[in-house]
Amino acid sequence: MTATTRSASAYRVRTFDGALAALGRPFPADAGEAARHYRRLARLLHPDTAPPGRADEAAAAFVRLTALWRPHTGDGPALTTARGVYRLGPVLAEGDLAVLRAAGPGTVLKIPRRPVDNDLMEREARALTRLHTVADARHRAYAPRLTESFRHRGPDGTERRVNALQRLRGFHTLAEVHALHPGGLDPRDAAWMWRRLLAALGWAHRAGVVHGAVLPEHVLIHPAQHGLVLVDWCYSTDRGATVPALVERHRPLYPPEVTGRRPATEATDIHLASRCVGQLMGDRAPRPLSAFLRGCTLPSGSRRPHDAWRLLAELDDVLERLYGPRTFRPFTMPGTDT
Repeated sequence: MTATTRSASAYRVRTFDGALAALGRPFPADAGEAARHYRRLARLLHPDTAPPGRADEAAAAFVRLTALWRPHTGDGPALTTARGVYRLGPVLAEGDLAVLRAAGPGTVLKIPRRPVDNDLMEREARALTRLHTVADARHRAYAPRLTESFRHRGPDGTERRVNALQRLRGFHTLAEVHALHPGGLDPRDAAWMWRRLLAALGWAHRAGVVHGAVLPEHVLIHPAQHGLVLVDWCYSTDRGATVPALVERHRPLYPPEVTGRRPATEATDIHLASRCVGQLMGDRAPRPLSAFLRGCTLPSGSRRPHDAWRLLAELDDVLERLYGPRTFRPFTMPGTDT
């Protein structure tokens, strides 16, 4: 056996105990082989893949592995999973529950501010997994794609559930749209946003998922492409279950079943979406659209519409009577890069 063969075989680790032993040896000198060796060890030593009864041992070994690997990755903090390394970039957004940080060209990490909200991060992961595996594939662009969801133990020992998500570029929240149009958005522009939002809800509802927090900050639109993505599925729930939490500063937007801790249905999301659109248009909404909105925000959930797809067809009828056949209206966000 040659020296080269002996050197390569030393890094062919296949078991948990072998990975533990490998922590006492230096990484390969070749950068590519060092990265491959690190990924092998990370898969074997991650607490989620540890042998039964050895999760604590794996957690300690994983922390040690991360420290050993850090000199090979350059400066800056990183989060390591069994799949690889997420190098933390700048903060992109700060929400009520979590901070979004860049982690590569196409990924953001959603990190909860408090460990007590780990369960809400898990809810988002479950909802997005269902939407991208069970729901109609034609409409998957209405929700961000989940890359993975993992546990991360910080230097202080606190464990957080982190969601790695597809990064969205060129999108703006309905809160931003409203801020640029304080006197009310032209209803013809609000119409395509409303239509896309109802389609997104109809898609989710057919999969049995109630979003539970259709709020201005959680609805993103792409002005040039007339695209829409519904984000922050942390408050999602199954049809007939209660919404787990509410965003307190938006309490006036919620229907009575949420504030009263009663079961949520498709009508819950329709109420919230309608309040969003109503805010956008303000006093510029013509009478037929105002009446349509009132019917979607009745206090009694049983009297509100439940089928977002049927509601979309009814909305199209109202819009056609008001404005004629549907045509594309270019939309821009003044003062932004879009």
